[in-house]
Amino acid sequence: MSSKTVPSGAAPRRALSPARPRAQGAGDAAGFTLIEVLVALSVVAVALAAIGSLIGASVRGTRAVDYNVVAATTARALASALPARDALKPGSQTGETGGQRWRVDVGPVANPAVDPALPTRWVPHAVVIRVQSPSGAVYEVNTVRLQRREGG
Repeated sequence: MSSKTVPSGAAPRRALSPARPRAQGAGDAAGFTLIEVLVALSVVAVALAAIGSLIGASVRGTRAVDYNVVAATTARALASALPARDALKPGSQTGETGGQRWRVDVGPVANPAVDPALPTRWVPHAVVIRVQSPSGAVYEVNTVRLQRREGG
C-alpha cells in the first residue's frame, strides 16, 4: 500500500468511477422534450394574451365610466345653475367646464298634446343639457321647466 501525501490547502482527488452504460428507457422519464416545452410555452403565451386583452377592456371601461360620471356631474351642476322660472328665457348657451364642452337649449315644448293657445297659468319649456367629454362621448339630459305665463 502506498500512501500519497496531499499538499496542504489542496482538495483531495477523488477517483473517477468508470462510465456505466445507461439502461434503455431510463432517460425518457428524466425530463421534457423540446416539443413539450414549446407546447407549454405556447399555452402560457395564449393565456397571457387573453389576460392582457381583458385588462385592456377593463381599463377602457373604467375610463368610459369616469367620463360619464364627470359628464353627469357637469350636467347636474348646469341644471342647478339654471335661472329661476321667471328669468328663464328661450335660447342657447354654450361653454366649457373642466374640459367638458356643454350646451343648454331652452325652447317651447314640441308636443302636439300641449296647445299653446289654451289659457293656462303655466307655459312648459323644454330644457336640453348636452355635455360632451374630451373623448367625444355625449351625455344629454332632457327636462321640462314650467314658467308662469305673462299676465297670468
